[in-house]
Amino acid sequence: MTTSGPQQFGDYHLLEKIATGGMAEVWRARAYGLAGFEKILVIKKVLDSLASDDEFIKLFIDEARIAVQLLHVNIVQVFDLGEVNGHYYMAMEYVHGQDLARLVARSRNLGPFPIPLTLFIISEVLKALQFAHARTDEDGNPLHIVHCDISPQNVLVSYSGEVKITDFGISRAAFQAKNLHEVIRGKYAYMAPEQVDGKELDGRTDLFSLGVVMFELLTGRRLFKAKTRDETIARVRRADVPSPRTYRPEISEDLEAIVLKSLRALPDDRYRDAGEMLEAIGVLMVQEGHRATNNDLAAFVRNVIETAGKPQPKQPSQGATSPQAVVVLAAEAAPPPRSLASPKTSLAGLAQEWAGIVTEAGGEIWERENSSMLVCWLAEDMRTALADAVKCTLALKSVSTKAGYRLSAGVAPGVARIDSGTRRPGEGWELAGPFYLARWMMNLSAHRGRPLLTEVGAKAVGQMPTNLLGRISILGNRYINLYEVG
Repeated sequence: MTTSGPQQFGDYHLLEKIATGGMAEVWRARAYGLAGFEKILVIKKVLDSLASDDEFIKLFIDEARIAVQLLHVNIVQVFDLGEVNGHYYMAMEYVHGQDLARLVARSRNLGPFPIPLTLFIISEVLKALQFAHARTDEDGNPLHIVHCDISPQNVLVSYSGEVKITDFGISRAAFQAKNLHEVIRGKYAYMAPEQVDGKELDGRTDLFSLGVVMFELLTGRRLFKAKTRDETIARVRRADVPSPRTYRPEISEDLEAIVLKSLRALPDDRYRDAGEMLEAIGVLMVQEGHRATNNDLAAFVRNVIETAGKPQPKQPSQGATSPQAVVVLAAEAAPPPRSLASPKTSLAGLAQEWAGIVTEAGGEIWERENSSMLVCWLAEDMRTALADAVKCTLALKSVSTKAGYRLSAGVAPGVARIDSGTRRPGEGWELAGPFYLARWMMNLSAHRGRPLLTEVGAKAVGQMPTNLLGRISILGNRYINLYEVG
């Protein structure tokens, strides 16, 4: 987060940047009123690259005008819509908490996400969707509001146990704009079949997306996410959903039936509307005794926060495990020379984007600084892990370049003995084997401007373009062939 002091932005002071997404910068801000009144809120500034897209701005304004009217306890309130020196923005309610994606990620060490809390969160989102989908204009004509981007990132959970959905308006505007496929490319895994096919959408589209969220909360597994965009879209089109009980036997048949009905390929086969799905979940919670309240959710969030930074109790160790195949990515971002344009975001903001890309690619962040990161894949299939690591590296390079930074990176496969308790190698691992090699390659990459791979890595990525850099001496009389990728 940036902490360089408040910046004046129209009638607001921008206090710190919270995040940078595909459509907007998110700032914590302060508004002032009479008699010293102050209010903390969020400013979402549309990215400069989108502000020049007339189609998006028109859609954004039209949809935001509707979003301002959505006054509901489970919807992040939009206070204002405006423009300051060519920067379009929304002023929105500040929710002190975490998005659902981050909460789930941080709670994994506590075991499966509790079923009662899952049902409570889904029910709260359904209340918001029921309200939004049913909205009419002053003459009683339906507004046909569809969120278009129901996903864990857009479900906010406050530290007091409130559940709110955000980004009404901006998500739909981006989805409708013909030239913004790059903006929404990361959310295909939460779209409905009719959405990826560009067909007419209605409230049942949001119910499908929420069904994906529900499946993933209950099972701890991604439903449609694949290694490539095309395969993800193909999975969504097929809507081939496995039994949730396969992954979590404690899920009842009735609960499974609710999940599967929300995920039917044809809208007519799903719940008629959010109210019908909400009623079905309410009946199930009573029948099966799944009780949960805002206070229960708040207590769970506190427990997650308190335990996230603590080392977990070490299991009785039988010594090091048998050798484990690993793929290591060492990456570092450097700002451009002073003679070039300043970066578009802070290193902290870039690191946050990196973390999201790494998580999507299945990597584990073992070390993290504002400008650098060490990521590991514990590989069951070395070829697959290498392909994931390389694609992740290229995605990091893309976002870094767009943000105005230069990426240096090295990807090294190898073998390490992983302790069964700590899930890390023994003392001194940071400068051993593939970990040392990845860092060394990263430093060499800084002089070349392209990520580097070993020969094993180059062979594993198949059709991806690589270029032989040369035969490099690394330890006395040891040599390896290095390849540039991308």
